[in-house]
Amino acid sequence: MKPKLAALSYVALAAADTVLASRPGKGARAARFVTKPLLMPALATAFIGATEGHGALAKGTAAAQAFSWGGDVALLGKGDTAFLSGLGSFFAGHLGYVAAFSSARDRGLEPLSPGVKAAGVVLATAAPVMAFAAGRQQPKLRAPVAAYSAVLASMFAASTRLDPNIPPRARRTIMAGTGLFLASDTILATREFLVKDQSHKLDAAVMATYTAGQGLIAAGVAQAAAHSG
Repeated sequence: MKPKLAALSYVALAAADTVLASRPGKGARAARFVTKPLLMPALATAFIGATEGHGALAKGTAAAQAFSWGGDVALLGKGDTAFLSGLGSFFAGHLGYVAAFSSARDRGLEPLSPGVKAAGVVLATAAPVMAFAAGRQQPKLRAPVAAYSAVLASMFAASTRLDPNIPPRARRTIMAGTGLFLASDTILATREFLVKDQSHKLDAAVMATYTAGQGLIAAGVAQAAAHSG
């Protein structure tokens, strides 16, 4: 499949899965067993076709997409085992993104840059709340949620420290993507541990921000790869 066609397929699948996530009922849930597992393969096909997998930035991003697929599939299940499996897979995915962004970091940037400080604020405020709320629901979730919050914040921080030789548009696109990924997981944790919303509206918000975030990260890295190539 050509990269442009794969990218269009990803957009269509993302829109369909977001709509399905907003709807209750067994029919919508069954349909998501088709749409959701196809998301990351479509995005990865478009991404690899555009970058040809060259360079540490592209390779780390491709690895993150693969682990994200595992997380998508795991979270179609229900219960703590499915949740922890999904959390673990996305944890590995974020490590992939951290490695990718770190390979293209601005080596002259001060350690406590504005992006790092912003990530630190998120980690110091939202993370303890989510970990505590998760622990109240299930004590065994407290440590995994805290660890996941740390790697999520690290992923966002790493995306704000990219090499200035990467075109500004590409850097802004990547940061917009990681910011949306952070927002998606925050909404997910809020729904799961704080408000216990049953309306499915927050599920749609989770998928809309998640798919947009993944797509923007891939687009930004592809732009960076095109510039370096």
